[in-house]
Amino acid sequence: MSNISHQSYLNSKAWPFEEARRIYEKIQGKTPSKGYVLFETGYGPSGLPHIGTFGEVVRTAFVRHAFSLIAPEIPTKMFCVSDDIDGLRKVPDNIPNQEMVRENLGKPLTSVPDPFGTHQSYGHHMNARLRSFLDSFGFEYEFISATEKYQSGAFDATMLKVLEKYEELMDLMIQTLGQERQETYSPFMPIDIESGIVVDKGVKAIDKKRGTVIYIAPNGQEKEISVTKGGCKLQWKIDFGARWNSLGVDYEIYGKDHQPNEKIYRRVCEILGGIAPVNFTYEMFLSETGEKISKSKGNGIAVEDWLKYAPAQSLSLFMYQKPKTAKKLFFDVIPKAMDEYLTFVQNFATQDEALKLDNPAFHIHNGALPKINFNLSYSLLLNLASACNPENDAVLWGFISKYQAGLTPENSPLLAQMVDRAINYYNDFIKKNKKYREASEAEKSALQELS
Repeated sequence: MSNISHQSYLNSKAWPFEEARRIYEKIQGKTPSKGYVLFETGYGPSGLPHIGTFGEVVRTAFVRHAFSLIAPEIPTKMFCVSDDIDGLRKVPDNIPNQEMVRENLGKPLTSVPDPFGTHQSYGHHMNARLRSFLDSFGFEYEFISATEKYQSGAFDATMLKVLEKYEELMDLMIQTLGQERQETYSPFMPIDIESGIVVDKGVKAIDKKRGTVIYIAPNGQEKEISVTKGGCKLQWKIDFGARWNSLGVDYEIYGKDHQPNEKIYRRVCEILGGIAPVNFTYEMFLSETGEKISKSKGNGIAVEDWLKYAPAQSLSLFMYQKPKTAKKLFFDVIPKAMDEYLTFVQNFATQDEALKLDNPAFHIHNGALPKINFNLSYSLLLNLASACNPENDAVLWGFISKYQAGLTPENSPLLAQMVDRAINYYNDFIKKNKKYREASEAEKSALQELS
């Protein structure tokens, strides 16, 4: 850890420190009664995890680290909550066995068979993909499955509270809905035992004493089901605020698309007796054509795609920079992100305390920056690859050893990653676009003479 004064942490204008101070003010500088400050990030596992999902977690981690520097005596936790009990509404374009999945539309994600054939369910597969990626980055987090929380009874007290405050919550929501939806809306969505379907528009009545709802099942029958033990789940806007109350969330980051509903989330939390968390809204990523990136469309860059072409630090940098500015996210941004990362690390040692805390590399590495023993950029490696058409990394390392003596894959592991990724980038994006023209007679003559 860099030797930086506590006062500099308190004064830093870097956005993670500004967010950390907001949290510190919310808790009035004291450890919450639950014993820790809770940072939450949510994941909707209806499609493959993508870079936006990772962005929420890494940005939350930046703020959590900044908070730990401002208030080292206050424990913190980060929960990654998967809404895997949500009903599958449509079949993503980028998964196999689509017909099988289509036959299970409307069921909770953890009840839909896994189209990849590797896990217990669709939801379990998507959760595992997310956890595997987060683990590879070394994030410290606790994974929370909404299915497990609902079915285990951990949310029962909250579900009964929603039943108790039913009319107040309905009054809140009705004014946000169109006339047709007003007639079918209920905070509760029963999970029909017979069909397995999450019933979105079937609730006809509630029974507060029995702790149940009466609803019309997909087969047209009137049924009664408990709101506890996973018999029902909550509509997503209600679920957001109810989860804040149930878990005691102190901080949550989410995309700009949630901003219109933020007041509803907060009010739901308050109606249920909770204190709403500090929130941070980031701008959405755009595709190369300027469209919003969507899990179901698969029009963004998957996390594994980025890591095929550049080391992970470049992805963390991309997430750190200007979170409140919409940014295009496509393959051309990767080389630039990698070179900017190298520059930030190299500049760190000579910066004063304020600039050090404003340096993204400080936040990417939790203050413990690595030493870089080479003076090569990713762009230079791409140019080198373009010039020598490498079949493997040995070709590039031959040139590198002449450029800067003593460098090897063993003593420069980051450079080794860059070489490997640069060859991938060259083969996939540059090689296919290279065009050669015939040499002129004068050029032929000169080349023969040179040879």
